Amino acid sequence: MSNTLPALSLALLQLPIPEGPIGQALVLLLVIAVVIVVGRVVLSIAWKLVLIASVILGALWIVTTFLG
Repeated sequence: MSNTLPALSLALLQLPIPEGPIGQALVLLLVIAVVIVVGRVVLSIAWKLVLIASVILGALWIVTTFLG
């Protein structure tokens, strides 16, 4: 598998770049798709961090309110 991945990436780099308005629209849609996929992963991680921080701060607030 380690040999197929570089070969596949080199093959993709050698593909002709689409020309004209339809080709440019295709490239633009692919770029937008990559941004959306990466954004979903980042937001998924960020949401979990915000939830954990909220629970910790809420617990600290309750402890300091009733014991402090």
